[in-house]
Amino acid sequence: MPSPTGDPFLLTPGPLTTAPETKQAMLHDWGSRDAGFIETNARVRSRIVAIANATDSHVCVPVQGSGTFAVEATLGTLIPRHGKSLLLINGAYGHRMAKILDITGRDYQILETPEDTPPNPDDVDVILAGNNDISHVIMVHCETTSGILNPVEEIATVVANRGRALIIDAMSAFGAIELDVKKIPFEAAMASSNKCLEGVPGMGFAIISKLALEKAKGNSHSLSLDLYDQWQVMEKTSQWRFTPPTHVICAFDRALDLYEAEGGLAGRGGRYRDNCRILVEGMAEMGFKTLLPENLQAPIIVTFHMPADPNFDFQSFYNKLKDKDYVIYPGKLTVADSFRMGCIGQLGETEMKGALQAVRETLSEMGVTTGTPA
Repeated sequence: MPSPTGDPFLLTPGPLTTAPETKQAMLHDWGSRDAGFIETNARVRSRIVAIANATDSHVCVPVQGSGTFAVEATLGTLIPRHGKSLLLINGAYGHRMAKILDITGRDYQILETPEDTPPNPDDVDVILAGNNDISHVIMVHCETTSGILNPVEEIATVVANRGRALIIDAMSAFGAIELDVKKIPFEAAMASSNKCLEGVPGMGFAIISKLALEKAKGNSHSLSLDLYDQWQVMEKTSQWRFTPPTHVICAFDRALDLYEAEGGLAGRGGRYRDNCRILVEGMAEMGFKTLLPENLQAPIIVTFHMPADPNFDFQSFYNKLKDKDYVIYPGKLTVADSFRMGCIGQLGETEMKGALQAVRETLSEMGVTTGTPA
């Protein structure tokens, strides 16, 4: 099914396919000090906090750049320079946070599990019980290395019971998988404009406890990534400290209109779950096997084992799908040779079934009889 716009359908974890209304919102220019833009910025910040049911306790602090900018800004702002964290890793984005902590000079301890295995809350409890110097636990909600959904609610309970603070990289899950601060207490959660809320790239944000921010003055290693200072300036002036990504923010505001019209978390998450089901069932009919069992699979991105058929070549597979207007993702795993297909963005049943038909045609062109792995 060729794309009607001429742009390929992005079956990736972001950037992703966006709605025409979101694209059209960028066809204007705004002054960063204009009242209209300031009002839009305040509205976006308020809407983001509301998604987490955190209006009475947290604030949204945005930052220019990709989601990783928001992650580094949050870790550098909230974790004291001589503080220590427990970092839960089961994929590339956990390792990326370890690199951030190394570069910013923060001490940390790692609890690592394989990419297809969630962290065990009991293990977290044991570590916290024996290490009173650990103030923060850091984890990824949906680790897109594999597509695994980590047990944030159970771990949040352990962390709260031990009197520690939880920081969640919610990049690939926020807006589609529930992250309600009343059920999952967290000090901070980070995400970006171009994931499940279906905006365009260019802005990351953190939802941060006001109490934690008030204690964070002077922690940051960076001027531009100091979320305490960013928060203070926005509270006092309603403006960004430095040139904001105006077009990105206005497009994001429009994307949030569409999010609410779709039914918010229930509507967006429901569509993604349907996309995931259609994809997994259709690929299984061709012999493909998912890395993860159903109970661990988030409806964000699905990892498939590479076929054992000697005629299968991933780069050729990728290129032929792209020629048919479907862009997928290579694998990032160490535990298995794999590739990934996303379920998020402005895609639905028609596009997912179109992707499956493109896979069938591509396999036939390659002379691959089955997607069954070794």
